[in-house]
Amino acid sequence: MNSTESKILLNGLYCNSQTSYSRFITREVSIGDIPMGGDNPIRIQSMTTTDTMDTLGTVEQTIRMVDAGCEYVRITAPSIKEANNLAEIKKELRNRGYNVPLVADIHFTPNAAEAAARIVEKVRINPGNYADKKRFDQLEYTASQYQEELERIYKKFAPLVKVCKEYGTAMRIGTNHGSLSDRIMSYYGDTPRGMVESAMEFMRMCESLNYYNLVISMKASNPQVMVQAYRLLVETMTKEGMNYPLHLGVTEAGDGEDGRIKSSVGIGTLLEDGLGDTIRVSLTEDPELEAPVAIALANRYKKGTVQSSSELPVSIAPIGFSPYEYNKRQSEELNTFIGGHQVPRVILDLSQQSLMDPQVLQAAGYLYSPLLDKYNMAEQSVDFVYLADKLPSFTMPGNLKQLYNYTTWITLAQKKNCHPLYTLEEYQQASQRDAALNLVYVSYKDLALSPEVLKLISEDNTLVFVLVTDQQHGMADQRQFFFGLENLNIRTPVITKRSYLSSFDSTEEMSKLESDFQLYASTDLGALLIDGFGDGIWLESDQVSPKVIVSTAFGILQATRSRISKTEYISCPSCGRTLFDLQETTQMIRSRTSHLKGVKIGIMGCIVNGPGEMADADYGYVGMGPGKITLYRGKEVVKKSVNKENALDELIEIIKADGIWIDQPE
Repeated sequence: MNSTESKILLNGLYCNSQTSYSRFITREVSIGDIPMGGDNPIRIQSMTTTDTMDTLGTVEQTIRMVDAGCEYVRITAPSIKEANNLAEIKKELRNRGYNVPLVADIHFTPNAAEAAARIVEKVRINPGNYADKKRFDQLEYTASQYQEELERIYKKFAPLVKVCKEYGTAMRIGTNHGSLSDRIMSYYGDTPRGMVESAMEFMRMCESLNYYNLVISMKASNPQVMVQAYRLLVETMTKEGMNYPLHLGVTEAGDGEDGRIKSSVGIGTLLEDGLGDTIRVSLTEDPELEAPVAIALANRYKKGTVQSSSELPVSIAPIGFSPYEYNKRQSEELNTFIGGHQVPRVILDLSQQSLMDPQVLQAAGYLYSPLLDKYNMAEQSVDFVYLADKLPSFTMPGNLKQLYNYTTWITLAQKKNCHPLYTLEEYQQASQRDAALNLVYVSYKDLALSPEVLKLISEDNTLVFVLVTDQQHGMADQRQFFFGLENLNIRTPVITKRSYLSSFDSTEEMSKLESDFQLYASTDLGALLIDGFGDGIWLESDQVSPKVIVSTAFGILQATRSRISKTEYISCPSCGRTLFDLQETTQMIRSRTSHLKGVKIGIMGCIVNGPGEMADADYGYVGMGPGKITLYRGKEVVKKSVNKENALDELIEIIKADGIWIDQPE
């Protein structure tokens, strides 16, 4: 190994630092003429959705993907005929002047993998189904029986490794949470550890054959599971002297805003930790639309653009904190409203809006009816509005709390549902405080320089911290604050605030501004919530509307499973195996089920990940053949081979039979 390859973690953790940005340097792997890992930039890739036997269609889609920014293009090869046709696709691309490395996506078919490895620059195999099966059977193994199973797998897998060595082909060992084998599920359980061991078994086999041209992934549709699995993988690899590049992705993320937010929570959390060498954002959209999202995420971590969080003393991780499992930080519950077991609260800044008309609260989720002179709450209704020093000219909803700067709050004649927001100095010197709720701006600097002050004021059982940061790598800075609170045993609730002010080029299109805001906010806040940090979130931007801010905040809480406010769709991005139009079908299902708050519906184009991902969904809609759909309740098949025309009606009948269906509101 060269010096780059041998740069293994020394702290026994999954990353170089939890308190400042430091990229984990991996082994460099050659994939065509575009290397990955080492000091190379984070690479961008996606996957075609065309039939692999449609040579020209696949070539033209690949070109669109490359022109959009893809540096690698993956193509499914479900059988030997598709694998062989990769040669024709590659030939036509080269004739048109496109030298993009191609990746063959393999499931179930070792012979197709061996054929493809002679043609393309990289093959992706899924250890869950390359030599194993998934029937959700519970199997029992002795240690010797399990070893015999590994020897059986080795005999099936070793020929592919030898072909890859001979042809200089790279390999991705890509574990999917939704397709763990019965063997792994029985032995390790449906856990991040099981995902890691599924890949490690194949990685050890590769190393026993002196093959090291590997890339590894740990994908899941649940960002929390995905993040834990990647972290555990890195820790396991480094203990065994490995440092292979990581391919990051949240599988079956969905479409639109939800898909982008969910992907950013999972991928962004790991990028913040310095992990990740290539990104694929899996959206139920045309594949060329995935690359700009991945590029926006990767661009935040270009060499030299992200600095250490601060020169202040470092807060080390508290005893008992584990990055490999979710545990919400324990905080005091104030007036059964914030902290403790309450869901995270959402704050919206309306101080720059006109407060002359109650319709201004529509973005906050409070719909005013002039006829009835009353408010109706939407599913995504914020809990606080920040009005700074402005007073509304109308009566506010009775259950919406208002925040004012302390100097304005103290002058209010009527203070019901109105609460003060102080600087730390104002709070210490205040002549009057609210009897119910006092919010104080703090930052890690306050904790690092004067922990005794925060310890003293935390004894106030009406106190809520509003955590801000001025650091470029703000997530790590804010994580240090939470570490410090834990080490000081301070249980004060914390609202995490992030501001994205004038950070975008104002000449860009609004859709780009909104997209970047959502990606960055999902990364920064999602990374903290994934680890259980935060009793509320406050997003601020001068470039996007209050409506976008609110939908982003609730989207982040949904993606981190912190607060559920809508239906969740676990829909795959489509590929050449897909048996129906996923984009059209997803929109059709969404149009009739989007009012089912808290229900998770999986929409899978084929059987590869279908049954497994159904285990993370309440209901599933999976392509089983031309025009045929199988419907699931969890991982249980309820109806097989339902005609596509009737499948959605049948799915709704299953939901109704379970007693959780509600009619759509007018």
